Amino acid sequence: MTAFVYILRCGDGSLYTGWTNDLEHRLEMHKSGKGAKYTRGRGPLELIHQERFDTKEEAMQREYAIKQLSKKDKEELCQG
Repeated sequence: MTAFVYILRCGDGSLYTGWTNDLEHRLEMHKSGKGAKYTRGRGPLELIHQERFDTKEEAMQREYAIKQLSKKDKEELCQG
């Protein structure tokens, strides 16, 4: 099963990191207000980073690692 880790930039400038096995569907859920509670009301949302993994376990580990980064480090990750 393919899994993805992604970072969204919210309309207020904050960043949201998540994982999913269906990136397009998950982005639509976020944009419709049915995604994570954090992203509701923080639109517009922009996908600024994504990584692909072979297993959900790998994606979940990477999501956790990214969430431990500072906002500055997340911004650098998204630019390079």
